[in-house]
Amino acid sequence: MAQSDVIVLGAGMVGTSTALALQQRGRNVLLLDRRPAGRETSYGNAGLIQIEAALPMEMPRALSELWRIARKQGNDINWHLNAMPEHASALLRYWLASSPARLREIGKTWSQLTWRAGDDHAPLIAAAGADHLIRKGGFRIGFSTEAAFDRSTREAQSFAAEYGRGLRLLDGDTLAAEEPALTRPFVGALQWTDTWACRNPGALVAAYAALFEARGGQFEMSEVKSITPTAHGWSVQVDGARHEAPEIVIAAGPWSARLVAPLGYRVQILRKRGYHRHFQGGTPLNMMFSHAESRSVVVPMEQGNRVLTGAEIARENAPPTPVQLDRAEAAARTYMNLGSAVENMPWYGNRPCMPDMLPLAGKASRHNGLWLHFGHGHQGFTLGPTTSAVLADQMTTGVAAFPALSPARLGL
Repeated sequence: MAQSDVIVLGAGMVGTSTALALQQRGRNVLLLDRRPAGRETSYGNAGLIQIEAALPMEMPRALSELWRIARKQGNDINWHLNAMPEHASALLRYWLASSPARLREIGKTWSQLTWRAGDDHAPLIAAAGADHLIRKGGFRIGFSTEAAFDRSTREAQSFAAEYGRGLRLLDGDTLAAEEPALTRPFVGALQWTDTWACRNPGALVAAYAALFEARGGQFEMSEVKSITPTAHGWSVQVDGARHEAPEIVIAAGPWSARLVAPLGYRVQILRKRGYHRHFQGGTPLNMMFSHAESRSVVVPMEQGNRVLTGAEIARENAPPTPVQLDRAEAAARTYMNLGSAVENMPWYGNRPCMPDMLPLAGKASRHNGLWLHFGHGHQGFTLGPTTSAVLADQMTTGVAAFPALSPARLGL
């Protein structure tokens, strides 16, 4: 049996950042995960630290968009009928939270968090020796039609002015000159300039975990069997061992709900499955490129150009159905030399989204020493260090700087 001040469950970006933030505040931390750090959800994303994302990823509300999604037209959302019973309630609440009034209210918190994301990542990147993984300058969204470009430009300019985010407009000739990997002309592009890009998201999380260990923290790869409250805190049973600590942080992303269910917490998480595959032998992009009309995304990574998908609503253990990835690859091949696939089978993982779109970062209501830190949706990679600092401050000072992140809002 090992003793620590705090046990953190989950070594993705959120959990690893939590361990570092608590360690920085003088806590002796044990970090547990069944796999090496950064090998699950944090591995497979677009690698963006999205400082521009002043609002979370809302659900479409226009009837035309909902009808398109219902018919599975387009590449942004796919869904399975057998997954609807377990997701229906969360989807409805997510849709309600996507109303303009509610989204604006959420943005009051969200925009503050994402705006400081770069500042919170920067010292960790430097201390971990991971500067070579980061590129600043943002990402681009290209348009094939004048109508879509004009409409999106107006919306983007309004958004940038309201939230103070950096935006650059490119005409077709400028885009072609700055992104020679594109093989056909575009009308123009939007470039969100504040955002940082990581060339290997999993490697950045692993570098943060190595920094945690270099500073004296303990990381153990073990499967968590049970979590039990004790007279003095918490006991975590893993394979062949038991660990105890006065406090415990659940930061296991989409697996978090399962971990706290035996303690009486019913957590609704909307799991948005995403896929990616790398391609080599083609022309690498200079920065992430998204084609607006086809909703395809390609990101330059160390492993090659990474083609990513939107969201798929599927049962937790459903076999992969990478139809979106096939469409995204086909679309990407119309505007760039993609090359050949690196992996035989695509990677896939789940983004853990709370129904009200805000993550949990605070104390559980019915147990002392139990802290919940998950549900970041599309922005766990972006917000890991930021909400970890918020949580660690609350754990060490008792002050909750962002009450909107409290689990109490959801009765947890």
